[in-house]
Amino acid sequence: MALQVEDLEDQCKYRQILKIPYEDLVTFVLDYIRRRSGLMVFFWSTCIVFLGMALFIRTNISGYFPFRYIFLHTLLGLIIFPIISIPVHELLHIIPFYFTGAKNIRVSMDLKQYMFYVTAHKHVATAKQFWFVGLVPFIIISLLTLFLILNLPGLWKWSLSLFLFAHATMCAGDFAMLNFCFLHRGKKIYTWDDADKKIAYFYEEI
Repeated sequence: MALQVEDLEDQCKYRQILKIPYEDLVTFVLDYIRRRSGLMVFFWSTCIVFLGMALFIRTNISGYFPFRYIFLHTLLGLIIFPIISIPVHELLHIIPFYFTGAKNIRVSMDLKQYMFYVTAHKHVATAKQFWFVGLVPFIIISLLTLFLILNLPGLWKWSLSLFLFAHATMCAGDFAMLNFCFLHRGKKIYTWDDADKKIAYFYEEI
């Protein structure tokens, strides 16, 4: 049976180890994105590989297309496609949240912190469920974009390879949250959000 928020209040069984007001999310992300771990090595290595792929493609198409077309596709890859992908990315958080049993799922944005995020109000998630929710957008969008790069011609490879890199960097917040779980992987971690008070909580089983 799934845990409820009230269950985590039993101090004999669970201990609160982190409380994050949403207004401090950027500070949290910057902290945990810099903490060394195998997960962050994977994340930054992937970003570097995606950037290298984009530069390789750019080198191979130089001289074959007018500069104005290359510039247009550069804007597509770095600005237009990333903006369009935001609702898709958030939807790909919502779907796995739904499969974990969450009912009150909300999408919000904080323009002061330039952040979009999905929360499941008062839904207790295990570490495995949290990983599932956090990784689905990165995996699905990366695989789909790689498929398109391999199968579309010319400048579309350039714009999509730039988008692949840009989207990976957009996942930094997701990987920062997951890095918290990774660094506490020896513990049984649970998390839930109070979307009304805009606070995220993390507990460990004692």
